[in-house]
Amino acid sequence: MVQSGAQMELIKKIKEAEAQAQEIVKEAKTQADELHSRGKKSRNEAMERAGQERKKAIAAAIAEAESEGAGEIKQLKAQAEKDRVQLCGRAAEKMPAAVSKVMDYIRG
Repeated sequence: MVQSGAQMELIKKIKEAEAQAQEIVKEAKTQADELHSRGKKSRNEAMERAGQERKKAIAAAIAEAESEGAGEIKQLKAQAEKDRVQLCGRAAEKMPAAVSKVMDYIRG
């Protein structure tokens, strides 16, 4: 079967169109891969930044807690010293009477 020139030209154009379509598909796949790669990189960078911000927030919370704890310790130590001084004062006030009672008991 002999093909006419028009049929040959049509077959040639179909093959060219198929080749162009394959090239377009290949380019689209390459672009999609690049977009995926950029998206993945962007997500990884965002996760890294979020991790760093989390670490900073934790460090700030720890520093604040340590500062508050140090303030509370100082306050508690001051209160304990005040209570100790008061207790020593009350004990000193009662000491002569207690010694006198003990001496009276010993003497009989």
